[in-house]
Amino acid sequence: MSDAIGIRAATAADAEAVDAIIRAAFAGTDFGHQGEAELVRMIDADGDALVSLVAERDALIVGHVLFSRMDIEADGGALAGAGLAPVSVVPGLQGQGIGDALIRAGIDALREQGVAISFVLGHQAYYPRFGYSPDLAARFASRFAGPHFMAMMLDSGAAWPLGGRADYAPAFGRMG
Repeated sequence: MSDAIGIRAATAADAEAVDAIIRAAFAGTDFGHQGEAELVRMIDADGDALVSLVAERDALIVGHVLFSRMDIEADGGALAGAGLAPVSVVPGLQGQGIGDALIRAGIDALREQGVAISFVLGHQAYYPRFGYSPDLAARFASRFAGPHFMAMMLDSGAAWPLGGRADYAPAFGRMG
């Protein structure tokens, strides 16, 4: 068995494996309540997925990350934005850098698409390592505003907007 992890774009043929990984990764957690897998299906069905990547090890899918389209208004104008949710790794392989690699590859893909800003609702000790900041997100009105709401400018040299609004893809509003 190889330790090598490959990352590639998810395809329609990966849907069942991705669904199983998400369900396993979020089983027994305080968040998700198995709704994360349904969220991914709804985002895909709505055409709001911007970047969907899988991690493979020995030809098996062991992780997945999704970035979806967001409606962002910053300083009075539209800004291309993406929301990170969810990132999932099979439970036996968590903590080995797979999620990290997926997120970094996803951020690179967003930059290639010209996306200016990304948001995440997640753990405050984990996401800042990628550049996400609760201080930047606090400048945006959002139904998800709070200490776990973070944002990052994908061009590290870009000025932070003074304020605006950040709305996730419609599928997020249909959850719970």
